Amino acid sequence: MITPLPRALHPGAWWLWALGLAVAASRTTNPVLLLLVIAVAGYVVVSRRTDAPWALSFRMYLLFGAFIVVMRVLFRIVFGGGQGSTILFTLPEIPLPEAAAGIRLLGPVAAEQLLGGVYDGLQLAAMVICVGAANALANPKRLLKSLPGALYEIGTSVVVALTVAPQLIESVQRVRRARRLRGASGKGRGALRGILIPVLEDALSRSLALAAAMASRGYGRLGATAPRARLLTGLLVIGGLLGVCAGLYGTLDPSASRLLGLPLLLGGLALAVTGFLLGGRRVRRSSYRPDRWRTGELLAAGSGLTAGALMYVSTRVDPANLYPSLSPLSWPEVAALPAVAVLVGLLPAFLTPPPPLPTPSTPPQQAAAPQDAVAREEKTRA
Repeated sequence: MITPLPRALHPGAWWLWALGLAVAASRTTNPVLLLLVIAVAGYVVVSRRTDAPWALSFRMYLLFGAFIVVMRVLFRIVFGGGQGSTILFTLPEIPLPEAAAGIRLLGPVAAEQLLGGVYDGLQLAAMVICVGAANALANPKRLLKSLPGALYEIGTSVVVALTVAPQLIESVQRVRRARRLRGASGKGRGALRGILIPVLEDALSRSLALAAAMASRGYGRLGATAPRARLLTGLLVIGGLLGVCAGLYGTLDPSASRLLGLPLLLGGLALAVTGFLLGGRRVRRSSYRPDRWRTGELLAAGSGLTAGALMYVSTRVDPANLYPSLSPLSWPEVAALPAVAVLVGLLPAFLTPPPPLPTPSTPPQQAAAPQDAVAREEKTRA
């Protein structure tokens, strides 16, 4: 078997893979399957992420997912968690006026409600972690190059938004390293103040410098277009995207009407694509290195979409194991088809090219930037 050469995949392939996994997570509340989705996303990220700044943000999404689960459980405890037959403990109930009838604060807490909070929170956390996996694997600059011409006006805002969080994480590491080299090893509020201001300054300045570089190179230069053509393009794009959102809701919600699902999704896609094509005519741009899709991209995107499709089929064939029973309580069981659907998302870790080799360390003149920020902040405090 010939091993493919190391290279970074197209960011669109990673986003399609991650969205397919997120769709699979949205079709079940089974904690075993949801933990399997998180494990699959984490393994692929560890296997295929590069040493780029945005690749360091996956841990933040894991922490955010854990925070979501904890908050959903706390909400179930605070706002009436006693609906069930298995009472675990009882908290002092806070009386409310008649205007808040139907709402209860604290009181008895049942196991059914706690498990319901865990299941719902884990489902949302798995979807968030899938999006975090796409952010950790996809190069936002290459993704920006692939945007349709109708979206070039908001491209600068998009790239700043996509790069602030990864740059923030990298800046924290650089500033902490610079503080250790300067002998500042304090803890507590003083250390936090000495880290926070240089980090925010460094991350924001780097993102704005990227946006300024894009503007200086003529990014998004438009040709002459009549106002009516711009209005038509905007209406088509906005109407198409709204149709796509409504169609996705109808597709993911089993109780929604069939007309609200696939037909509306396809109609919205048709309108959006038409608007993108019309908007792209007024943008003049040449490409030195076209970002093409090859076998690795097709395998990565296909595995994610296949995972979502197989999980959708599972909801039609045997939905009992996808939604564990809370009344009465029962152990979650996993059928073969949903497990295979999730494991299909693991294929990019083996079938796609490995990431490129790590780049050389940062030159001294670039590494001095956060140290200068720390020095300015210390002078300000003095």
